[in-house]
Amino acid sequence: MSITKESELTGMQKVSEAVAYTLKEMRNYAKPGMTTKELDDFGAKILSGFGAKSAPYLTYGFPGWTCISVDNEFCHGIPSEKRILKEGDLVNIDVSAELDGFWSDNGGSFVLGEDVNQHQKLVDASKEILQKAIRNIKGGVKISEVGHIMETEAKKRGFKVVKNLGGHGIGRSLHEQPDEIMNYKNRFDQRRFRKNSVVAIETFISTTSTYATELNDGWTMVGNKGGFMAQHEHTIVITDGNPIILTEMNGIWN
Repeated sequence: MSITKESELTGMQKVSEAVAYTLKEMRNYAKPGMTTKELDDFGAKILSGFGAKSAPYLTYGFPGWTCISVDNEFCHGIPSEKRILKEGDLVNIDVSAELDGFWSDNGGSFVLGEDVNQHQKLVDASKEILQKAIRNIKGGVKISEVGHIMETEAKKRGFKVVKNLGGHGIGRSLHEQPDEIMNYKNRFDQRRFRKNSVVAIETFISTTSTYATELNDGWTMVGNKGGFMAQHEHTIVITDGNPIILTEMNGIWN
């Protein structure tokens, strides 16, 4: 969507606060020994306290309120009573929601407790790459150029990018144009970011895989060559200068 009046910006700020606060609180609540279903139920309560509705559930009938992916799961992990979190797990929580007709999306990967499996370097790379990408987005900038920055920064750090997952426009629904805001340079993509438009920018930084494939549960995605992936995501409004980061209070850069 494009922000054309104050009420639209206010609507986007409200739903973005709901998803950002939920993500932050879920990350703080997560502990070894807890099931991902318990963590999801905790997030669901916070969202409903804002009057917000789960976007993946509303849009796709996803079997959970948030997506919680652990270790080798790249994204769209289904919250489960069987999945018990352990010290050192690489956990990704993705929270998106609808409130009063506005939609927002954010996510973040983190290491649970002590970094016994050495995932922190990957997590830090993803955070830094998202920060650098967002700093380079303004009206008129080519979408593929930002993808180029992401891939270049990943390679510099010894990582890869996942080529079939990307960011997207958002606002009046969960996924809007521009779709496929990729983490690499597609030289055939001539599109440019538009001032006042709202997009969800996300990283998909991995250790060994360049594609994500779906498991038999119809949702969870893992790497085509295994390994691990970190994702961080903000919903932003594009301006002539630095973007407005609507989901900034999630604290994923802290």
